[in-house]
Amino acid sequence: MTISRRHLLLAAAFSAVAPALAVASGLPEGRRVALKGYDPVAYFEDGKPAKGSPEFWYGFDDVIYTFRSAEHRAKFIADPERYAPQFAGYCAGGVSKGYKQEPDPEAWLIANGKLFLFEIKERVPFFRASIDEVAAKANANWPKVRSQ
Repeated sequence: MTISRRHLLLAAAFSAVAPALAVASGLPEGRRVALKGYDPVAYFEDGKPAKGSPEFWYGFDDVIYTFRSAEHRAKFIADPERYAPQFAGYCAGGVSKGYKQEPDPEAWLIANGKLFLFEIKERVPFFRASIDEVAAKANANWPKVRSQ
């Protein structure tokens, strides 16, 4: 069998693209997946949490977010500050007290155009009533807590 120039060019092109295809088909290793894989855009667009797909992921703010569709991923990429949860998706209540805690993706609220998540669903009404105070404390703590 003779190898033509065309075969060599195709092989070179595939070898250059193959690593990108491998990353695109799954989530990158060693990075935190925020919101336990829920789609941050769904909270705003659908008014409720929805599980994302590893097929549609994007890295932002040192974490990975997954989306239920390419459309949601595109919306996030176009305006991540609008859709990204506060405190890189950690529990706002925990950050307000000085520590990181993974939230329950079903324990959430949108206030002042921002997405906040919490560890305990039953505490969301308390946080809704005091979100300005909680957010102020969490914002003050976040620079220190972020690096923990």
